[in-house]
Amino acid sequence: MAKVSYPGVYIQEVPSGVRTITSVSTSVAAFVDFFKEGPMNEAVQIFGTADFARTFGGLDDRSRASYAITQFFLNGGSEAYVVRVAAEDASNPLRSAAVRILAADGATEILEIVAASEGVWGNNLRVSIDHNSSNPAELFNLRVVRYDTDGHVVAAEEFLELSIVNTNTSFVETIVNDGSGLITVEKLTATTSTVLPAANGTTGGNAASITPAQFDGLSGARFNVQVGSAIAVEAILDTWAVGDITTHKQLRAKVEKAIRSADATDPALTGASVDLVTTLSGEQHFRVRSGASATGYSPNERVTISNATSPADASATNRLQLTSAAFNNTQEYQLGQAASVGTIGAMRTLALDAGVGADGLLPGPAEILGSRAVEPYTGMYSLDYADIFNILCLPRAVRGTASDSLSDSEVTAIISNALAYCGEKRAFMIIDIPEDVNAVSEMKDWLDDNANFRNNNSAVYFPRLLTPDPKNDYRLRSVGASGTMAGIYARTDSTRGVWKAPAGIEATLSGVQALDVELTDAQNGTLNPLGINCLRRFPIYGTTAWGGRTTQGADAIGSEWKYIPVRRLALMIEESLFRGTKWVVFEPNDEPLWAKIRMNIGAYMQSLFRQGAFQGAAPKDAYFVKCDSETTTQNDINQGIVNILVGFAPLKPAEFVVISIQQIAGNLS
Repeated sequence: MAKVSYPGVYIQEVPSGVRTITSVSTSVAAFVDFFKEGPMNEAVQIFGTADFARTFGGLDDRSRASYAITQFFLNGGSEAYVVRVAAEDASNPLRSAAVRILAADGATEILEIVAASEGVWGNNLRVSIDHNSSNPAELFNLRVVRYDTDGHVVAAEEFLELSIVNTNTSFVETIVNDGSGLITVEKLTATTSTVLPAANGTTGGNAASITPAQFDGLSGARFNVQVGSAIAVEAILDTWAVGDITTHKQLRAKVEKAIRSADATDPALTGASVDLVTTLSGEQHFRVRSGASATGYSPNERVTISNATSPADASATNRLQLTSAAFNNTQEYQLGQAASVGTIGAMRTLALDAGVGADGLLPGPAEILGSRAVEPYTGMYSLDYADIFNILCLPRAVRGTASDSLSDSEVTAIISNALAYCGEKRAFMIIDIPEDVNAVSEMKDWLDDNANFRNNNSAVYFPRLLTPDPKNDYRLRSVGASGTMAGIYARTDSTRGVWKAPAGIEATLSGVQALDVELTDAQNGTLNPLGINCLRRFPIYGTTAWGGRTTQGADAIGSEWKYIPVRRLALMIEESLFRGTKWVVFEPNDEPLWAKIRMNIGAYMQSLFRQGAFQGAAPKDAYFVKCDSETTTQNDINQGIVNILVGFAPLKPAEFVVISIQQIAGNLS
């Protein structure tokens, strides 16, 4: 109420009490499995196959979920959460690639650089360090490059003007660890240490004694260059006139050209570079770096320059020498080297191969399910940190015959816990069937043997799918239907609504070349009443989903949650109302509140009715919202409880279309 103090008109804004309730997403999928890279036990949100490849490495023939994720996005999915899990033992560790860097004096370990996540992928990381900063005494630059197995650069990051001092705003740990997707950095020395990590390349101690005047007017001065322990080859400087060379910068370009021309068959020489480095005392040195080979740089690829052997240029004034008193550094610091490599230049490997990246083993039930015992949660339960997911896919949870496959008891443990989790999270699970279930009788027996998989929040599809495998020359690979059908769910939700069954001629399966089994109408007719959804191939339409029942949809059960769209619509309404009525908490529990609740929930249900989500010609036939003194008694009020009753009449899919045809005998009149 506005405070009045003078005669006149007062304006005040009064809240309407209308709080809009919006439907939550219905087709965010979640996948838990082994992947070759990416954060461990963390639900990472992705929006396409490019995100998946960038974060988790894309397809991997060890990972069933990698194929399911590809199928999900191919068939209409747009958002998913991915959780990477893995097991390990003494012979197969799960480990991140790492390397340690010595200080510029070559005596002290100053930095440990570790791949951002565990796995063999980190062994292809290389790090470069230089001191070409605005303050070479205190600041340095760091560049990290990721190579693929063919030596191509697939990712690169650069961090400039870094400090080794903990209190500096550009402290290397703070800048790199916050900004890099490839590595993390740890400072190993004392907090107050200001010694910089050694720069890459080979810097010669005697280079400062070389003056440009010594080479002025020389005709083809010669010197030897050597890569690592390789045989040295002779390099010849261009001939130039007197007065052409007056600075080290000009001489640097001549030396670089000579090294690159020394051996046209050696990429380490043809791609070599020569930098001019100014030390803290003002001396100028040449720093020589080799060129990358087919797989990047090897720690031993270090270019050194030695005395000339040509009799014509035997004078000491005509020689370039970097070997005497030179600090022979590596060209790039290579993560993932074995402990036996030891120390090369300023690069030092970790003991007991602790710096060699390793993938570990394929996960079992303990890793897939994870734990809530301590935070952060692991495995499947790391999805607790995701805002919402609606469809859970666990393609690894199938019985198999290979040594790395799960047993029946392990599969039962995973799926039973996953179904309970879906009930808790108001999510829906698509269960995959084993590869050896490829006959109608085997499918019936499998579901009979796993009757505990029947659940309001699950569906199963038969048969498995055959898709071209890019990891195996596009030969056909048998995959479970969970990823593909999750994409169909998402596509149907987007185009028709969650109340439309994800089945029929619109539910065509993309990326599927064939089915493990081609079903007939009669075979379909034996599986459908059991709550087993069939995948069929029809002329013109192609491969389609031809069933819309939950695993509780067997005719003999008579469940009210027989159909997938009915159950998923209910889950959507439940989650939407759960989120959309939080404003009610702590409000005065009386008729004014109840009226607002009826108005807000009624408006939401009316919006669904207008979209065609319910059956009935009028709203009163389609839904109701009740919140009054009948649902909330005085005893409830005393206990701080408000009861809201919401009912709706869902649409049921037209499974069986019966057309009666009658022959007209003719006009008997």
